[in-house]
Amino acid sequence: MSYFSINRVVLVGRLTRDPELRALPSGTSVCSMRIACNSSRRDADGDYVERPNYFDVSVYGVPAERVSEFMSRGNRVAVDGRLEWREWEAGEQKRQAVSIVADTVQFLDGPGERLPGAGAGSEEDEDRELVGVGAGADEEDPGF
Repeated sequence: MSYFSINRVVLVGRLTRDPELRALPSGTSVCSMRIACNSSRRDADGDYVERPNYFDVSVYGVPAERVSEFMSRGNRVAVDGRLEWREWEAGEQKRQAVSIVADTVQFLDGPGERLPGAGAGSEEDEDRELVGVGAGADEEDPGF
């Protein structure tokens, strides 16, 4: 019996903090970031209420370095990737989390479109699309 499964995630939102770049023991760069995406729901009165959802995203390799270099808190970003589930032990307690491994990251803000205090733009921001495969995602990563 053949099974077909799809594991794709597409998000558009804003960074809630500056991306954090680090290196795995293998030397592969990994950048972690958190994205806020709003969802609308009707409340008991029938009014629409927006509620933020927060997602942890990891980017690997050269794209990780570019995200760390050119993105900052408040920037709009589009992410295309996959969900990754992991578990670990913290003391005697088992922990688990689902995060997103980005295959493609696109910068949505141009130099003049940043939120106040979100970082300075540069000519290099003109090329806003960053495409990369989540290389290194299968390497042992203890989590963030």
